[in-house]
Amino acid sequence: MIFTLGINHHSAPLAIRERVAFHAEKLHQALADLTRNRPVKEVAILSTCNRTEIYCSAETPEIVIEWLAHYHQVSRDEIAPFIYLHDQPEAIRHAFRVASGLDSMVIGEPQILGQMKDAVRVAEESGTLGTQLHKLFQRSFSVAKEVRSTTAIGANTVSMAAAGVNLAERIFESVAEQRILFIGAGEMIELCAAHFCARQPKQVTIANRTLERGRALAERYNGTAIRLDELGEHLAQHDIIVSCTASPLPIIGLGMVERAVKARRHRPMFMVDLAVPRDIEEEAGQLDDVFLYTVDDLAQVVESGVESRQAAVVEAEGIIAHRVQDFLGWLQSRDTVPVIRSLRDSAERMRRHEIEHAMKLLGKGEAPEKVLEQLSQRLTNKFLHAPTQTLNLAEGSERADLQAAASRLFHLHSGE
Repeated sequence: MIFTLGINHHSAPLAIRERVAFHAEKLHQALADLTRNRPVKEVAILSTCNRTEIYCSAETPEIVIEWLAHYHQVSRDEIAPFIYLHDQPEAIRHAFRVASGLDSMVIGEPQILGQMKDAVRVAEESGTLGTQLHKLFQRSFSVAKEVRSTTAIGANTVSMAAAGVNLAERIFESVAEQRILFIGAGEMIELCAAHFCARQPKQVTIANRTLERGRALAERYNGTAIRLDELGEHLAQHDIIVSCTASPLPIIGLGMVERAVKARRHRPMFMVDLAVPRDIEEEAGQLDDVFLYTVDDLAQVVESGVESRQAAVVEAEGIIAHRVQDFLGWLQSRDTVPVIRSLRDSAERMRRHEIEHAMKLLGKGEAPEKVLEQLSQRLTNKFLHAPTQTLNLAEGSERADLQAAASRLFHLHSGE
């Protein structure tokens, strides 16, 4: 049975989401820990700024919920009200919707598909992705491609990065007159840099743990790069700060922001924290002249674009509904695999036994024609013995059901 359980921006506030987020470098360890000495056959973990989801094939999801709370050292009662749990077929539908961008804060955004592919890659490397989940995710990617290519779900999508620019332009008349500091050098920061730098800001700085990677991004926009430990020295020089790192703890504290505001003589400072857990201490947003926005705050900006995409959403949901039924059919066919394998094994044993018998007769000088005739008769009798005996012994409705099944299995027709 396939289950999906998790917490996302629909079910929980940021303060809860950041407590159960998984850092990329620890995903291998988490997968190993979850499957160690637990009856969880297959598992993959998707953890982004908007969601933490566990996809698994297991007898019951309860043990996974217990593990999630224990792993993050939070009480189950504390996170239970925010957890959603899907089993078949809803778990399949949910995976398809997530991959297609229908469950995202920004409907139709493509970034989640790449994040899901990363989650699958990590699960494969960790050896926790079996036949069922592998097929589920491959179908999810296929459905996402179909939705994007046959509907307008991705047309004129308002991205998180574009939403950040819109917010900045509410504070400043023109981004072109501002100095921007990007903290991190991952995919989200690259997207934000592309959007903000399209406004041709006065100065661009990239702060990153790895200076070389920061320089590579900075060079695209004629900017400079600094190390994360230099943030305190440079923060006050920037008007706009956009941060998204994988740090488990805030890298910009209240004290650092207070000093920057004082040095700026209270000129406005616009800050966007896209990280989960947060990069910037929440209290910094309470300071005068500091405008701090989180991923949840961006939802209000992108909401205005939802109506124009509703027709595409309806189309996409129709595609997903059909593909869910297809996948359920595949799962049901998997149920017959053990029976088919057992049937083939039984037939193979009969075949080998009769071949050995025939070879002995040939070795004794029996005529080949006679041996072949006997071989075919003995095989036919052995193959049909069990079903014939079962049909003869059956009574009433059971006999009628077996007769109908036999006719269908062996393509028999009345009168033959």
